[in-house]
Amino acid sequence: MMDSPITPTVDFEKDGVQHGFLKLPHSHDDSAWGSIMIPITVAKNGEGPTVLFTGANHGDEYEGPIALYDLAHRIKAEELSGRVIIVPGMNYPAFLSGHRTSPIDGGNMNRVFPGNPGGTLTEKIADYFYRTLLPLADYVVDFHSGGKTLDFLPFCCAHVLEDKEQQARCIAAMKAFNAPHSVMLLELEAASMYDTAAESMGKVFIGTELAGGGSASASTIAIAKKGIRNILRHANITQGELEVDESISLDMPNENCFVFSESEGLLELCFNLGAEVKAGDLLALVHDIKRTGVAPTQYHAGVDGIFTGRHFPGYIRMGDFLGVIAVPI
Repeated sequence: MMDSPITPTVDFEKDGVQHGFLKLPHSHDDSAWGSIMIPITVAKNGEGPTVLFTGANHGDEYEGPIALYDLAHRIKAEELSGRVIIVPGMNYPAFLSGHRTSPIDGGNMNRVFPGNPGGTLTEKIADYFYRTLLPLADYVVDFHSGGKTLDFLPFCCAHVLEDKEQQARCIAAMKAFNAPHSVMLLELEAASMYDTAAESMGKVFIGTELAGGGSASASTIAIAKKGIRNILRHANITQGELEVDESISLDMPNENCFVFSESEGLLELCFNLGAEVKAGDLLALVHDIKRTGVAPTQYHAGVDGIFTGRHFPGYIRMGDFLGVIAVPI
């Protein structure tokens, strides 16, 4: 396979703190010999584990980037035993535009792994992570939230894996992160995700969904920052006791947890996030706006559990995710 077109301006083996870029050539109308400059920080002190932190895998999700830019500003090499790699804006073109996907090629970073060094810009970035950054890491923490179209109870997540020892290490990291909810997340499109790429290499991988709506709050940013501190301590890269609050453990055992819209119109939710629901409960109504006098379409819960995630905008279309219910463990 051809070499990556991305050139780092940092040395991953050098001790100290380095702030630089992943330089990806991009010729376009405004800059014929231009480049996309993806910010990166590497902090290293001697031998030890490596944690790779990423944000803005989707460009309209902000808790991760806020917490990671703050970490990059504050991190001190002398406080570390190992290495920390920080990429606050993984899909940088999407991040700059405030969209889930790249405005350049339409690429969804979390659906193109393992990437392609000769492919689209998004595929080139994914390939660099797959062949260069992920192999350096022992722990991978990928920050997500609902973006502009989803909203969640704030949670940290791990996945069910074939390798149960690896799964146990991921669950331990998820619990150490200590978000208000800890979820065994069922992914519906796992094959080409960053998560799966990291897990296939045997890495300890955890992700988050920290609320949503295309913004961030003081409370969700605080969750992200505390999770970063806890993971660095859990990995023995920094010293100190974990900051532990109550975390509710949840599972998504099968596809009955998910509800998708089969109609279009105004979304009326019948429960707030965090509510306990029973299988068969009326979860939501979708009102047809093209005419009056029409009964709304009803959507019912498929399992007993906690209403954990929802469609965010007031208008919903056919095929849109409507909601998810997670089962307490």
